[in-house]
Amino acid sequence: MDWFLVAKGRHVRRYWFDQKDRQDGRIQLTGDLFHHVIDVCRQDVGSRFEMLSAGGHAFLVELKEVGKRSAWAQILEERVIPPLPRPHLHLAVSVPRFQTMDTIIEKSVELGVFALHPFVSDFSFVRAVDSRLKGKFPRWEKIIQGATQQSGRGDLMRLEAPTHLAELLQQFNRQTKAVGLFPYEGEAPQHLRQALTPLKSREVEEIWLFVGSEGGYSPKEVELFQSFGLQPVTLGAQVLRVETACLAMLSILKYEWNLMK
Repeated sequence: MDWFLVAKGRHVRRYWFDQKDRQDGRIQLTGDLFHHVIDVCRQDVGSRFEMLSAGGHAFLVELKEVGKRSAWAQILEERVIPPLPRPHLHLAVSVPRFQTMDTIIEKSVELGVFALHPFVSDFSFVRAVDSRLKGKFPRWEKIIQGATQQSGRGDLMRLEAPTHLAELLQQFNRQTKAVGLFPYEGEAPQHLRQALTPLKSREVEEIWLFVGSEGGYSPKEVELFQSFGLQPVTLGAQVLRVETACLAMLSILKYEWNLMK
């Protein structure tokens, strides 16, 4: 059976590695990668699995040597994983409780989000870009890597530096061929479906989705969004949890822009 088809099955594991560990048709496994592959997943000499790296390359490898602290895998075949289709999805999240953020990050990788932008706002779980927030980034980067291995996508989702809402809106405003959506649990002039219709007729390279934390947005922040041309849209009568809103909106956008490829 073709290895590409086999690799898409659940019985073939995938692991992320750094290209610097590739030498003369082999890949060296050390550190955390060695521990995960050998100690946790119990791979041994003769095992075959897929290894992913930056740039959208995937390698079918066979484990040839296993030592106490390192191992070598022989590259058998190489393929290129197609890049994420455009328009790219940018998810901007007002930082919720950290456990909730863990879930959002993992599912964003699986749903093909190009970049995730954490920001602080009036009602976010943390309201300053401080050491507590920055200290979560190593964990979130590991979650991204794990979800990339599981889903088999060809790149790591970008995790942008945390910022304040006003600064993030300035960044969004500078992008060309970008559109934004601002779901709001309060009074909104349009339903999501109404808001999508004119956006779909435009030439779009980026779609930005701004989702509030558990506390939502303050009236002052609603005015701030409007000053950047983003009108609030409603998702219906039910108030959704932060993680539910992210997953629902991302799924809708992928469907409407035919990104489920």
